[in-house]
Amino acid sequence: MKLLLDENLSDRIIQKIIDLFPDSEHVKTLGLINTDDLIIWEYAKVNGFVIVSKDSDFHQRSLLYGHPPKFIYLRVGNCPTSAITQILRDNLDTIIQFASSQTESVLILL
Repeated sequence: MKLLLDENLSDRIIQKIIDLFPDSEHVKTLGLINTDDLIIWEYAKVNGFVIVSKDSDFHQRSLLYGHPPKFIYLRVGNCPTSAITQILRDNLDTIIQFASSQTESVLILL
């Protein structure tokens, strides 16, 4: 499973989770920084990514359109990169189950 981290998350997270989530990317490395959410959504959909963001716009889009792509909504406010990294690492099993679910579109992590 590969994650696509939105620009509101540090691109440094990728190197700290790549062992658990191979082929994950950050929008910055894909040239999608300051890009409309619809373009990021479509990119994730076409390329098999699960979007990870703190952006409520993706949450609303996911509720409206369902999946693909799936969306992990981080409801954590301002926190250090290390905390985001730890949340993703600690929830590996939950994220794997979510990604394989046929019905769930959104996973909210606190």
